[in-house]
Amino acid sequence: MLLIDNETGKPIGTISEAQLQVLVAQLEEEDAEDQDYYIDAGTLDWFEDEAVDPALTALLRKALGSREGMEIRWTEE
Repeated sequence: MLLIDNETGKPIGTISEAQLQVLVAQLEEEDAEDQDYYIDAGTLDWFEDEAVDPALTALLRKALGSREGMEIRWTEE
């Protein structure tokens, strides 16, 4: 699966099916077809506190950078 930054349209990185399932389980979806999520520093802090996949958390934190938040989406490569 490929994660994409909705603001820039640039790829964030490739994640496994298991990592995608972590996102689906941890983040709010508007409906069953939803493939985008809002991420902010608080979300990533919570991921760390809950020991959510460290590699996924690091990838998202790097993509977030100094922004307050970002919309991401996933797509099959």
